[in-house]
Amino acid sequence: MEQIVVKATHRNVIGKQVRALRRAGKLPAILYGSGVEPTPILLDMREATRSIAHLPTSALVSVELDGESHLALVREKQRDFIVGTLKHIDFQAVSMKETLRVNVALQLTGESSAIKDFNGVLVTGMEEVEVECFPQDLPESIVVDISSLKKIGDGLYVRDIVPPQNVVIRESPDEMIVLVTAQAAEEVEAVAEVEVVEAGTEPEVIEKGKKEEEETE
Repeated sequence: MEQIVVKATHRNVIGKQVRALRRAGKLPAILYGSGVEPTPILLDMREATRSIAHLPTSALVSVELDGESHLALVREKQRDFIVGTLKHIDFQAVSMKETLRVNVALQLTGESSAIKDFNGVLVTGMEEVEVECFPQDLPESIVVDISSLKKIGDGLYVRDIVPPQNVVIRESPDEMIVLVTAQAAEEVEAVAEVEVVEAGTEPEVIEKGKKEEEETE
């Protein structure tokens, strides 16, 4: 994936006065981390929304400030919950010589015969895993193939993940990623039918019909 470049300027305005910056089309942010003192910065709101709004936390970007380029993770994105616009971004500068720990999204792929042929339901236990690696080896996502799930009850666990080269997964091997279960709706319907028979509902209806016939005669 092509490296995303974010152009930033220093920000002197803090506190409630930041609202005026947003109205002027600017997005407040902060840059901190390896080799960088915590520095309040400003981004162009439109450009930041276009390039950063949908990036995962494992995405690396290049923040240009004062003629220097800082490789950074988009650690946190604050949004306005009413209109959905960005309000603030935290950038964590990283060093190419130091490993880092980041949560990486799991991407499910493949077709499960347990779902296709037996109407199983895929229950998700994890959507991301914590990994440790150097910045240059950081994957945007980790692919998990569910085609090995053949029957109801089959599952995949952290131990089943094949991580990319030079990437270590820092999760318990026994953590469940996905599990195929039977459809709950069918189970409820089957139980309901059994209860009706056991309660003698059908025999009562037949007996009532016989009495009505006898009275009619």
